[in-house]
Parts: sequence; C-alpha cells; structure tokens
Amino acid sequence: MPPHPPVQFESVNGPTNPDDPSRPSGEESISAAAEHARAQLHEEIERVRRGVEQMLDEQNAPLNSDLRRELDTMQEDLRRYVKTRVRKSQKQTNRRVSRLEDRTEVLEKRLDSMDAERRLTEWRIHTDTAHMLDGLLGQVRAIADRLEGKTPPSSF
Repeated sequence: MPPHPPVQFESVNGPTNPDDPSRPSGEESISAAAEHARAQLHEEIERVRRGVEQMLDEQNAPLNSDLRRELDTMQEDLRRYVKTRVRKSQKQTNRRVSRLEDRTEVLEKRLDSMDAERRLTEWRIHTDTAHMLDGLLGQVRAIADRLEGKTPPSSF
C-alpha cells in the first residue's frame, strides 16, 4: 500500500485587535468579524472531518465504530450549533427591524403633527394678516375721509 500524503492545513489568520488604530475604518464590525471567525472555524472542523473520512476510506480499513460515532457526533453538534446561531441571528435581526419600524412610526407621527401644526400656523398667519389689512384699510379710509373733509361713518 503506498504511503498516504501528509494532511496539510491552510494557515488561519490570527484575530485582529478591534482597537488597533491602524485598522481601516471600512473594516467589518467586531460582531461581523466574530461571525466570520466562527464560520471559518466550522469550515475548518468540517474540512478536518472530511479529511479524516477520506484518509480512512483510502486505507480501505473498516471504519472503527467509535471513530465513526465520534465523527457523527461532531457533525451533529456542528449542525445544532449552526442552527442555534442562525436562529439567534434571526431573532437579533427581527428585534432590530422591529426597533427600526417603531422609530419609523414615531418619526411619521412626528412629521404628521408637524405638518398639521404648519398648516394651522399658516392659517393663523393668513387670518391675522387679513384682519390686520382690514384694520389698516379702515384707518386709511378714515384718514382719506378726514383729508377730504367728510365725516367718518359712525360705527356701532
């Protein structure tokens, strides 16, 4: 039986310091970086599991039941973990969307009240201006009547 090629692992980048001032401002957030690191870890675990299975298949040796059980357990644990993380992520997203919807509703109500207040203010300004102009017109007529020597009409 020919010797098996050595299993090679890809190098994994070390974690970056989120407080490092040399980090570009456009880099992903800490939580996104953590999610990315988790995904890489799970990919690496799955890759190692597949590598072990492939190596055992190449040896054409009957698979040890303990090893098979352990591999199956690892795979099931990984599925459960991913399912839990996805569910938690969905809940967080739903909460954020709900908060945004609440804020949007508050802002819409505020805009509506400001629009109503603006319309009321415009009406007041128009009405007050009309009253003021009517009063000024009456005063101008009274002054014109005095200048012409007419007696002002009596007001009741």
